[in-house]
Amino acid sequence: MSALTLSSSSAATLRADAVVIGVAKGPDGPAVAPGGEPLDQAFGGSLAGVLETLGASGGEGEVTKLPAPDGVKADLVLAVGLGDAPEEDGPYDPEVLRRAAGAAARALAGRKKAGFALPAGDEASLAAVCEGALLGAYSFTEYRGKEDKNARNAKGKKGKDGKGGGGDKSAPLAEVTVLGAKSRDKAHKAAAERAEVLAAEVNRARDLVNTPSNGLFPKSFAAAVQSAAKEHGLTVEVLDEKALAKGGYGGILGVGQGSANPPRLVRLSYTHSKAKKTLALVGKGITYDSGGISLKPAGHNETMKCDMSGAAAVFAAVVAAARLGLRVNVTGWLALAENMPSGTATRPGDVLTMYSGKTVEVLNTDAEGRLVLADALTRACEEKPDAVVDVATLTGAMMLALGGRTFGVMANDDAFRTAVHDSATEVGEPSWPMPLPGHLRKGMDSPIADIANMGERMGGGLVAGLFLKEFVAEGTTWAHLDIAGPAFNESGPFGYTPKGGTGSAVRTLVRLAERAAAGDVL
Repeated sequence: MSALTLSSSSAATLRADAVVIGVAKGPDGPAVAPGGEPLDQAFGGSLAGVLETLGASGGEGEVTKLPAPDGVKADLVLAVGLGDAPEEDGPYDPEVLRRAAGAAARALAGRKKAGFALPAGDEASLAAVCEGALLGAYSFTEYRGKEDKNARNAKGKKGKDGKGGGGDKSAPLAEVTVLGAKSRDKAHKAAAERAEVLAAEVNRARDLVNTPSNGLFPKSFAAAVQSAAKEHGLTVEVLDEKALAKGGYGGILGVGQGSANPPRLVRLSYTHSKAKKTLALVGKGITYDSGGISLKPAGHNETMKCDMSGAAAVFAAVVAAARLGLRVNVTGWLALAENMPSGTATRPGDVLTMYSGKTVEVLNTDAEGRLVLADALTRACEEKPDAVVDVATLTGAMMLALGGRTFGVMANDDAFRTAVHDSATEVGEPSWPMPLPGHLRKGMDSPIADIANMGERMGGGLVAGLFLKEFVAEGTTWAHLDIAGPAFNESGPFGYTPKGGTGSAVRTLVRLAERAAAGDVL
């Protein structure tokens, strides 16, 4: 991840490869946002006019590059659009700053150092710029070939002007320096440190989601959790296939029994001596989803390495809570399996006996996520947490309902559903409250088992939520996040969101844990 520093230097005096300023939409054209005044002076007060000549309008996410004038220590000026300026000179929306910083950082790939002179006059704005820049600078290069890496390293040598050249165009921006901040100010320092932790853990989740399935399977995923637990002083327990069989985890075993890579259930726990609340997080961790015997059609398999995004988000959120020292107990449950077709795979029509003792008729083996989650939810509830939140790339129906950037939130408690939705809104993760209509439950009635894993086709995302609700202990507050849309970005990058794994829901879960620690929820 890019290094992060704070500096009280001005945009004109910082020695860097580039300096980033904000540009707002003004009534008469683009206007230089606060923080960019020194550069405007260096341009003789005509920077807005120069940008307009280059086609800049100040629209959100718009990026314009121009050479720095004499008197500016950086070589390049990058102007990023912020949209309409706030009324009455108020602060910019943190999400606007987060996206702008992310877009700028991504546009500066291959550079060694950039100063960000965006409007960051308060702690929330400062945190947003730090977070956005670090998230926007993300790059997944683990599987690049050695020859490709050597070629890119050669490009990083100094250019003819001796100023470092363009560098590796695919490498992330190496250092982010946020200007206008006070590195010794406790509040500013704390905001930057929190942003670093959040970005690192979101990027941890992104790395896991982007790792191909031949490099990440239940056993190796569990090993990664064990390694992180050791590093951050967390408690971890891994149930292998033998322990799962002994414990009666029929859902997880049923999904994983067709694969050569057996399933795992991982419990990761962070505790604080002064905590008054306990939050349990449950993540769907299907490291590859072929659909099983109900095989997915051609064209739907290529990105199914992302079906463990929920488990990745839970893993990262627990580690983040520990690194931030939150006064709340957080337990993560990762239900890990690989859903493959074989002679040993669960067949449509089979009946599984779940950890709860309920039986499930499997009508579609591609509705496997709810089966592994059901076992993990039942087990999580046994510890009597104050609330349980599950996170899963669960249904294509949720994508049809909400698109590719918004996740759905369902719950058995309206106030808690609102708290989760509000937490997502605070951190800039689009979500939408969804209902759990009771009449849809009848569609999952089975003539031979307690419940079927499929119901009515219409409202499929809500049906999945109702199925999970059946495995939540009575009296336990619960919410379900269906992140099928935003977990994996198949289109182009935008703002601070890269193509591929996004780390969706990590920041929402951390914010929810922070609010629980403060007594704002639960």
